[in-house]
Amino acid sequence: MGKTIQRIKVAVVDEIPQKLGKTVYIGSREVALFHLETGEFHAIENRCPHKGGVLVEGMVSGEHVFCPMHDWKININDGQVQKPDKGCVKTFKVEVENNEIFIIL
Repeated sequence: MGKTIQRIKVAVVDEIPQKLGKTVYIGSREVALFHLETGEFHAIENRCPHKGGVLVEGMVSGEHVFCPMHDWKININDGQVQKPDKGCVKTFKVEVENNEIFIIL
């Protein structure tokens, strides 16, 4: 059998200003949902792989978020930590429909 896909409503578009993020919870999972300048939404695991900094509190610049603890730069699209640092965070697919934001698990 294939894996069941879950589509979970987590917010509405108007709740999240551009260039900011919002913490959403899916069960015990803490996810950072970002609204980019382009109007796109992206979701990543909300903890930096370095020391567990809360990424939703970081500064968003283009397609990157900077960890508020030690300024690690993380790509919001693929979750990759940018060099010279190493690591990654889990990313989640996001869909927007009728002003509602869904995360796909």
